[in-house]
Amino acid sequence: MNSPKKTLAILIFPDVEVLDFAGPFEVFSVFNELNAHRLLTVVTVSETPGPLRAKNGLKVVPDHTIETAPQPDYLVIPGGVGTRRLLENDNVLTWINRVAGNCRNIMSVCSGSLLLAKLGLLEGLRATTHHEVFEELEGLAPDAEVVRYQRFTDNGKIITSAGVAAGIDMSLYMVGRLYGREQAQTVARYIEYPLA
Repeated sequence: MNSPKKTLAILIFPDVEVLDFAGPFEVFSVFNELNAHRLLTVVTVSETPGPLRAKNGLKVVPDHTIETAPQPDYLVIPGGVGTRRLLENDNVLTWINRVAGNCRNIMSVCSGSLLLAKLGLLEGLRATTHHEVFEELEGLAPDAEVVRYQRFTDNGKIITSAGVAAGIDMSLYMVGRLYGREQAQTVARYIEYPLA
């Protein structure tokens, strides 16, 4: 684990589902804290500066805008009702597409997978999402195999998770995949969450 510090960016936007971004934020931030902040810089990124309102009114202030954010090594795209507006937002879609090419891994939570589908990034892959948007994902990604009721899918570079709390499972899995199962077990113990 002596590799250079990596950047993990989490996209946030108005009406983002809180646990979709907060779950992965907690997992990766705790992992980093337990490793003396040597391995990751975890940041939030939004289209615009200043506070935004997540679903149910939680006020969140992003660390960066899509204009100022560093190129992430890892990108997390959460879901929520706000993803529907992002499907028509050329600024955000262009940013995702631009940074995706240089990311080691792209992870979606819940309906965040719709944005990957819109960009054609799920073609030929297995993908999952929140159970209420299976059909919408199939419509946006007709060449993808939509896997129903699975916590997450791993396609190598692109990992998709089911809804809301499944983002925690995916994030713990990714800590294990990237840094070893023992690291994932340590984080799971700390946050008192069962490791799959």
